[in-house]
Amino acid sequence: MTLDVAPPDPPELESQLDAAEYDDVNVEVDDYRRDELGKFLESGAWAEAFDDWAARTEMDEETFDICTELGLFAEFDFFWDDFADRVGYHAPGIPEDWRRMDIHTGLDSWGTVSTINAGLTEFGQTVCDVLKSEYIDWGADYEPPDELPDFDE
Repeated sequence: MTLDVAPPDPPELESQLDAAEYDDVNVEVDDYRRDELGKFLESGAWAEAFDDWAARTEMDEETFDICTELGLFAEFDFFWDDFADRVGYHAPGIPEDWRRMDIHTGLDSWGTVSTINAGLTEFGQTVCDVLKSEYIDWGADYEPPDELPDFDE
């Protein structure tokens, strides 16, 4: 399925936010390089990733509209994980208690919620992949020790 919509604006990444506060993220660095990543998103990485993702997502225009109306794309966070030499991310989503919260009139089934949450997660990973392969030219500062233990014994 192809989602034929204009990409939303990239999120504004907050330099001071500690990625370790996310329940779904495990990082051991202090410099997340969000300013640089934000510039990459603005200069084309976000749009490039969006086009790639939109060509294969299960999300339709109705579910996409729910995401944009709720401002979910603006809630993405991206950060550099130097230890793992990767771009990490935190994707927004619809909470499990969405029925009690009356978040949006278009949310009427677990199928819709699952499509949104899965689609946003897939988009976040696509953005990370594009950033790492097309935009980032720095490497990790971590260097393994010269002598690693021999685990074959």
